[in-house]
Amino acid sequence: MPTQKISLLVAFALALSANLLPQPRDDAKKEFLQQQVAELKRSIAANRASLQKYQWTETTEVDVKGDTKKTEQKLCQYGPDGKVQKTPLGPPPEPPKARRGVRGRIIAKKADEMKDYMERLKSLIGHYVPPNHEKLQEVFQTGKANLNASSGGVASLVFTDYYKPGDKVTFAFDTAAKKIQSFTVHTYLDDPKTDIVSLSANWGSLADGTNYVSQADLVSESKHIEIKTANSKYQKIQSLEPEQR
Repeated sequence: MPTQKISLLVAFALALSANLLPQPRDDAKKEFLQQQVAELKRSIAANRASLQKYQWTETTEVDVKGDTKKTEQKLCQYGPDGKVQKTPLGPPPEPPKARRGVRGRIIAKKADEMKDYMERLKSLIGHYVPPNHEKLQEVFQTGKANLNASSGGVASLVFTDYYKPGDKVTFAFDTAAKKIQSFTVHTYLDDPKTDIVSLSANWGSLADGTNYVSQADLVSESKHIEIKTANSKYQKIQSLEPEQR
């Protein structure tokens, strides 16, 4: 066989073997991502277990087109089924005054449509909050999780197609303290282009180190709805000793 052909074959074999060999940088990055996803899952599971020992006050404000339509407070705690149970605080809101005629029917129809939309919005966001550590693992295993390291030891963990195709869930995760600093969701109800829904949440810590959502801001762009939520007055259920938050 001519020397030139042998050289070409050797070069081709070397190139092929190089492509088949694992890339150290890629492997290290993937290993670090896997490690941080595992830490994030442990943090979420531990916080969820710890928060079941507490009750707290949730304050919610609903704004429509910049006007505050409703403000309410609820006493919250986890129930036996693992879901948060909410009990309204204060007097019940006054029922809206019924209007007669065509105008009354139009107002009632719009009110029903808004109520239905709010229920659907609540159901949608319930698939993201609180974050599900098993779902995070599922997204990671499908190769749709990414990590972007930033300054100060805070990693940005991004999970795509978490609940709906094209949605995105992002955590700002303190890799040293093993705590979530913030959490954002970009999703939609029906149309990913015209019915966009976003959520941003900041996390705080109780005296025992438990992580919790201190403030959250939910926005529906198409309906111009903004729902602001603040969680405070955490108390352990057994002793009801107040936490300084």
